[in-house]
Amino acid sequence: MIPLDDALQVYGLEPVSGRPVRVAIVDSGVYAGHPHVQGVAAGISLVAGAAKDDYVDRNGHGTAVAAVVREKAPAAEIVVVKIFDRDLAATVSELARGIEWAAAAGVDLINLSLGSPNPAYAGRLARALDIAHEAGAAVVAAARQSGLPSLPGSLQPVIAVDVDWDCDREDVVVQAADAAILHLRASGYPRPIPGVPAGRNLKGVSFAVANATGLIARWLARAR
Repeated sequence: MIPLDDALQVYGLEPVSGRPVRVAIVDSGVYAGHPHVQGVAAGISLVAGAAKDDYVDRNGHGTAVAAVVREKAPAAEIVVVKIFDRDLAATVSELARGIEWAAAAGVDLINLSLGSPNPAYAGRLARALDIAHEAGAAVVAAARQSGLPSLPGSLQPVIAVDVDWDCDREDVVVQAADAAILHLRASGYPRPIPGVPAGRNLKGVSFAVANATGLIARWLARAR
């Protein structure tokens, strides 16, 4: 089994020195005041018809994802890119713009706890991935959802994540690693909530992606 440290270097990542690691959460927004989040560095809403500075989470999904990343990498800067509102639905244009905006904002990692099985979206999302890669931002995305290949997680270059219910939340399993794709498996459980059984909390590939992103952010920050 390939250690995560080695796999990240094979993929071309290097620890960040002299500044905090910046992680974009492309999702339903983030409630910055949540005790598991404790603030965000910046944000934007790309939801049609919404004010650009209204990146507050009214769904809960993005906040839960951000909480996982914060748990693993407490010193990271969270950058919010809101593409969902109350429903977890967005156009391919909004998703691609979210990736591109995050890359232009200078983030190190772009968390995509989402995806689409529609192959018609491949071309537009591939262009967004290329823009992120050229900007030095690594995209972490769901490899599959409901057994189907997910876009952009099944494209390249990307860090693709599958859910592994037997994986510890503080670990990942490296499936494959080269310069174009890093394939990981991670726990699908989010950050625990005191008094709430794991079976009643949110769970799924969204949180496998977030767990992987958080652990990668922790590794990127090790030079500080």
